Amino acid sequence: MAIHALGYLGINSTRTEDWNHFACKLLGMQLADRGANTLSFRMDDHKQRLVVTDESGDALSFMGWEVEHKTDLEYYASRLEAAGCRVTSGSASLADQRCVTELVYFHDPQGNRVELFHQPFKASEPFVPGRPVSGFKTGAVGMGHAVLHTGNIDSLVPFYRDLLDFAVSDYGMQPVPLYFFHLNERHHSFALVGSGGSGFHHFMVEYLNLDDVGQGYDLAQLEESAIAYTLGRHTNDYMTSYYANSPSGFFVESGWGGRLIDPDTWQPHETTGGPSFWGHERLHLPEDARNRFRQMRLQLAESGARTPPLADCPWLYNELWRS
Repeated sequence: MAIHALGYLGINSTRTEDWNHFACKLLGMQLADRGANTLSFRMDDHKQRLVVTDESGDALSFMGWEVEHKTDLEYYASRLEAAGCRVTSGSASLADQRCVTELVYFHDPQGNRVELFHQPFKASEPFVPGRPVSGFKTGAVGMGHAVLHTGNIDSLVPFYRDLLDFAVSDYGMQPVPLYFFHLNERHHSFALVGSGGSGFHHFMVEYLNLDDVGQGYDLAQLEESAIAYTLGRHTNDYMTSYYANSPSGFFVESGWGGRLIDPDTWQPHETTGGPSFWGHERLHLPEDARNRFRQMRLQLAESGARTPPLADCPWLYNELWRS
């Protein structure tokens, strides 16, 4: 696939010091650079994965998606412009800010800024986490995943699926429309939530050790109203995770054990059981909305729904074997 991973994310927020604490002390990222109005954070050998700019809005500023070859930038620019989407080539200065060799940018039908880039810069110094963690699952599967709210899922699905070649992993229509897309072995690198809203729903970081998630969960519980979703396990990607309220109001999912798929043979399908086997109580929602998700989990439990046995779950077997 030409676009093969989520490379970086940008956020606008006037609460930069809160983000510094959140990213380093809760998530375990490393503060890579502090400019006049910008903070950048590392998760691995890339020079930056998350950028927080001191601007009003507390919202997603941009998403950076990595392409395999320089010529892919030209290919997607031509395809998008033929479909009526204006594409701009990033300047050398902007490329330096993003720590990449070259990029183009445009906006999706909902106004979200999307950047495609080639050759991210690598750091010369080893990654040093902001709290003791074993590290993040990045590399070929990218930074993690990003999820957007939408009030018109029917316009965004074709944009990402047909123009950008994001491949549908699965989708569900209850209790709200959800579409999940993959670019590599990670079950999904992108998703859309038909909530009626706009902007960021959440982004996810995946740890190499489940204890890193649990210890972060303990830390988050020490802060009032920091937990948005309790610890739980998802039905489609098998991720064990919790969601924290970020300083900007959207969520950040901290997870472990995400499902790896074969992109060449995977078939998209509809899911009907709901998003979680257990947990993920949505503390941010009013009781009636929380109960809709809760009842779906209870029905799954009553039916005996489980993740596949270990013998049928090579992604988990490999993780355990390597440890």
